[in-house]
Amino acid sequence: MTDTLHENDMATTSQAVVLASGNAGKLREFQELLAPLGITLSSQADHDVPEVEETGLTFVENALLKARAASRHTGLPALADDSGLVVDALNGAPGIYSARYSGEHADDAANNRKLLDALRDVPEGQRQAHYWCALVYLRHADDPAPLIIQCGWKGDILSLPRGEGGFGYDPLFWVSEAGMSAAEMSRAEKNRLSHRGRAVAEFIDALKADNA
Repeated sequence: MTDTLHENDMATTSQAVVLASGNAGKLREFQELLAPLGITLSSQADHDVPEVEETGLTFVENALLKARAASRHTGLPALADDSGLVVDALNGAPGIYSARYSGEHADDAANNRKLLDALRDVPEGQRQAHYWCALVYLRHADDPAPLIIQCGWKGDILSLPRGEGGFGYDPLFWVSEAGMSAAEMSRAEKNRLSHRGRAVAEFIDALKADNA
């Protein structure tokens, strides 16, 4: 995905960063993906950062809101992503509401059930979708020029869940190039192919250039 950083580069970029999320699955993925940079990544939950109201109309707007709130509260550089599932047959839903598709305190199982119900009459071959990730990095809370990376991941929505791994809509997200659902992939394979994995790869390159 990226070349191994030289020792001097690691020393330059190694730092504490707060992830503007309390999602344990997301934290684990980011920790694995950012390991080459030597970043010590902690969850905003570790710093008692209050949840910010996501009032943006796009993934980027919401990622910026979350990153600024986490950075301002902790005094640390902040990394935020706003990601979700965009289903063509549902006019882009659940979109920015992916995490709370079935209600404000929704869990993955409830969201998946609602998605399957919404697509009940949509036949195979017309269930195209993509995951989308907007990744934002703020050096400080008032950073006027944040690093912003956006990547997508195309797939189709299954009629029944497959696999036990991943989180979110992964058991329903069929990836034809891999011949399996996102929830059936190893973490390494998912990190290589996914919207978040490719966004982080681009972010690593951008951060290396920023620190050059």
